[in-house]
Amino acid sequence: MKFKDGIKEQNVIIKCGADKFLPFALTFGIYIILFGTVSPGGGFQGGVCVASGALLLYLGYGYNIATRAINTEVLRINEAIGASLYVILGLLGIAFGLNFARNIFFDMGNVGDLLSAGTITFMGYAVGYKVLCGVGFLLLLMLGLLAPDPDDADAVPALEAAAPAELPLEETANAVLESAAPAAEAVPAAAEAAAAVKEEAE
Repeated sequence: MKFKDGIKEQNVIIKCGADKFLPFALTFGIYIILFGTVSPGGGFQGGVCVASGALLLYLGYGYNIATRAINTEVLRINEAIGASLYVILGLLGIAFGLNFARNIFFDMGNVGDLLSAGTITFMGYAVGYKVLCGVGFLLLLMLGLLAPDPDDADAVPALEAAAPAELPLEETANAVLESAAPAAEAVPAAAEAAAAVKEEAE
């Protein structure tokens, strides 16, 4: 099986499963975000579905490939942008002399249309954007705290350096015998001392 440069085979079954489910997770998550105001779902649920793509990418290709495909710094910045958009949309209510997060333009469109819920629709989009960036960032952050990837070229030498040095079999056997020699010499001496004490007692 051939792979693109920089991609190494992990587990064929897991990789194929990730390849099959990744497009579905992204498409389904975006659908839930877009139609969350007119059907079951919403920004939070859809955002988590889209963010699960980061986990599928990690399972199929490993942490290094996942972080190359998804820039965590970009996710962190865009999470703040999503939160800012939600606050701005919420402030529209105050701008129109009403309370924060008040639904403005609620009479826009026909019932059941994609854009028929006023500012609630756009606030749902902002929530979905924030959640998919935030949860994706947290997933990659937590996965990065796990044991280093064996495919990481920088981690392998460090692990080898931390491992104890292996001695040849003959040197190991000699070292064991040398360490046991004092104990072996002490056994006869202890036996003689015990016999002498016993004779004196009799």
